[in-house]
Amino acid sequence: MAKKVTPQATPAKSVPKPKTAAERAARTRQILKILDQMFPHPSVPLHHRNCWELLAATILSAQCTDKVVNEVTPGLFQKYPSIEDMAAANQAELGATIRRTGFFNNKAKSLIGAAQKILADFGGQVPKTMDEMLTIPGAARKTANVVLGGCFGVHAGIVVDTHVQRNAQRLDLTKNTNPVKIEQDLMKIIPREKWFDFPLQLIYHGRALCVARKPNCAECKLDPLCYARDKTVLT
Repeated sequence: MAKKVTPQATPAKSVPKPKTAAERAARTRQILKILDQMFPHPSVPLHHRNCWELLAATILSAQCTDKVVNEVTPGLFQKYPSIEDMAAANQAELGATIRRTGFFNNKAKSLIGAAQKILADFGGQVPKTMDEMLTIPGAARKTANVVLGGCFGVHAGIVVDTHVQRNAQRLDLTKNTNPVKIEQDLMKIIPREKWFDFPLQLIYHGRALCVARKPNCAECKLDPLCYARDKTVLT
């Protein structure tokens, strides 16, 4: 019987590092091409039927998994089916409904405030610009980027969550640890038309292979381009 061959990743020290700006740009293009092959046409993992529901779900996703949010939102939107219902919600009662998502008191306050702000200032419609989105309670840049890209196809920035932060660092696309600075770094090297798909691809990649501990590098198509210090190399 033939011996089964165990896949093995390329040791980090064996992967050549780009030395010039042109080489770095070429490597980035190759990374984007491979991500397109691995995760074509990625979609927002938060379940929603309209822009308001996406905004609400994204607010709930702070410090919470998408899986839990997707389990909570059906009951939430059944209880508060419209933005007007959310604006008139009792904060304590709403907090109890979203308790599983964590930080439920603050999130309940943000949801009510967001609904009231949108009704008062934007005619009940989620706004389509970054500046307007940032005036909404509970909506920082990450939330705004998700909603603007997911609902309106507006590429105002790049979503930076824990997966994007970890994997952008592993792929040497940024040296920073601050999400705002990471976003700025990525916006300089990622084509604007990829600003929405790219972070989603890194998120799905971070869940499937490039996990926080012991990433499955042997199965990763980005392995030949990756020289991260914490690569998992099977022996």
